[in-house]
Amino acid sequence: MNDDRNPTATATLSNVGARPTVRFERDLTDPPPTVWRALIDPEDLKAWFPSEIMTERWEVGAQLTFVFPDNPQFTMTGTVLEFDEPRLLVYTWGEDTLRFELTPTESGGTRLVLINELSPGVAARTAAGWQLCLERLAGVIPPRDAWRPLFQQYTAAFEPELGPQQGPPAGFEDRA
Repeated sequence: MNDDRNPTATATLSNVGARPTVRFERDLTDPPPTVWRALIDPEDLKAWFPSEIMTERWEVGAQLTFVFPDNPQFTMTGTVLEFDEPRLLVYTWGEDTLRFELTPTESGGTRLVLINELSPGVAARTAAGWQLCLERLAGVIPPRDAWRPLFQQYTAAFEPELGPQQGPPAGFEDRA
């Protein structure tokens, strides 16, 4: 998938609800059904999502298991909250809630909006991670060491509003 508009779109922070959110907006050249497959197909997810997602079915109420093959101790669970193919997918991811909104563009592509509701102390590391994941979704392979400068950028931007930011969990330092 390609992102013609802004391959390094950054997150915006909102701290008005019960928990803060980071939001990304990307224009992709692929149509919504193709982007939708990238959100739910196990093989397509491997190209960009940070974990494997296991489920028997994709529908509201379905249970999800998120497995990090190199770090199985971080396995998490979730539940599908909303499912409107190919427009909206919302599920819990551990303690976070992920919302994927897909809208067709005039050019035949897709505007993807990702909103991650999360704990305040992990907003910077999460934003840095999603920025790199979305680059992969758009077909851009970021440099291996790209996470740290992004984390530092988001830490500087988010700390004044959210307080201290946590780095990667133990076991993920080498991947960061």
